[in-house]
Amino acid sequence: MLNLAHIVEKAAARDTSHTAIIFDDHKTTYGEFLVMVNKISNVLRDKGIKHGDKVAVMLPNTPHFPIIYYGILHCGATVVPVNVLLTAHEIEYYLEDSGSKAFFAWHGFAKEAQPAFGNIDTCHSLIVVGAEGGVEGADSFEALVADAAAESPLEPTMPDDTAVILYTSGTTGHPKGAELSHFNIFFNALFSQEKLFKITPDDVSICVLPLFHSFGQVCVMNASLLAGATLTLLPRFETEKMMEVVARDKVTILAAVPTMYFFILNHPQWEDYDFSSLRMACSGGAAAPVEVLKRFEDRYGCKILEGYGLSETSPVASFNIPELPTKPGSIGVPLWGVDMAVKRDDGTFADDEEVGEIIIRGHNIMKGYLNKPEATAEAIIDGWFHSGDMGKRDSEGYYYIVDRKKDLIIRGGMNIYPREIEEVLYGHPAVLEAAVIGVPDEASGEEVKAYVSLREGEDATVAALLDYCAAHLAKYKLPKEFEILPELPKGPTGKILKRELRD
Repeated sequence: MLNLAHIVEKAAARDTSHTAIIFDDHKTTYGEFLVMVNKISNVLRDKGIKHGDKVAVMLPNTPHFPIIYYGILHCGATVVPVNVLLTAHEIEYYLEDSGSKAFFAWHGFAKEAQPAFGNIDTCHSLIVVGAEGGVEGADSFEALVADAAAESPLEPTMPDDTAVILYTSGTTGHPKGAELSHFNIFFNALFSQEKLFKITPDDVSICVLPLFHSFGQVCVMNASLLAGATLTLLPRFETEKMMEVVARDKVTILAAVPTMYFFILNHPQWEDYDFSSLRMACSGGAAAPVEVLKRFEDRYGCKILEGYGLSETSPVASFNIPELPTKPGSIGVPLWGVDMAVKRDDGTFADDEEVGEIIIRGHNIMKGYLNKPEATAEAIIDGWFHSGDMGKRDSEGYYYIVDRKKDLIIRGGMNIYPREIEEVLYGHPAVLEAAVIGVPDEASGEEVKAYVSLREGEDATVAALLDYCAAHLAKYKLPKEFEILPELPKGPTGKILKRELRD
């Protein structure tokens, strides 16, 4: 059998008194951590959750996330992480599509989580975490845990059983749930621990990346706990707070997106914070400017290693690993046991330095998209996952991202899909046409810009369009810029030409 929750049991058996999690001034030992995981497992069993059932979690980076995450896995169920920035309408889709039978939600998100839960008949339990006064129609996390037994048998799961369903949007339609197995995640975490970060129990990893996202969840949380190391958590990225925690907890390992490194480097009081403990840094989620990589290494004496991956690849597919020379701007070489190639439009493999679509196969590829066999068949062809990213390989086997085949926008490491925003804009009564693109931004990498044309006789201000979007979309998806044009450029078939808008 292989159950990811065994990570916690093994670490606790090694040293129950070692600090597993730091959150502000509170520390949780591995012994205390295991007891809480067992309690969550018992809570879910008491609620009728069985092997293979789905349980959704909408939690910030507090100790509750890893405790509940491993508690769900411990009883053999599947974790469905929910982006904490989503609105009720978006949450409802996650719950319904996944068939989640229980839902853990942070009290601060109850305004959106409660109505979403109320509209889904198949989800039977809403458990609100941290609500002092309680939430109508929901169980109190604290009350359930207080009454739960502290011991629980680990449910046997097979390596190919689904451990986590990570929702990832496409350029059209609704988000798709990528099914990642216990083995997918275990091997990715093992690679991150042993080959990338070389984590030991003496290390302190900072997790400022959102744990609902694969990067923070697998490469930081799972990898660090697999090693029996200490994990220090931040609920959200705030430059000064993060720098304080690095200095306070003597952080040795930092994983972040390029935007975060940009803000660290440009903080006016950076000299006030001691980063001398830092021995390893990595970047993912978007390409980091070479200037940022160089400035960080020059200032802190710590090299930032870049990598590449997607939710569908568990997530790491390639990385600049420490044993090999680092090439700034490169996403490195494939993981052990993973093949990468560059494919031409005609289906043949490209030569070195030739640009094509990056395709991937190996132990890190998802089982498929939940309940979407056609989408799975489109993405995985003859065992190769088609990333939709355009790239090239050099003569030494290092890969480079050149462009995106899809219209994906990456703002501060967060994936934004234009089609979703366009569909919302098309719902506005004054909008005739809409097109959304990414535009370069020094701090965020990319920002969202929306172009619209209005129906004849209709009028709408930019403020009104933004308010309309805000009622239907998470904040991080909202366009930063709007431009109202008499008509959007189109090709001979009537398709809107985004390349002209970009130009």
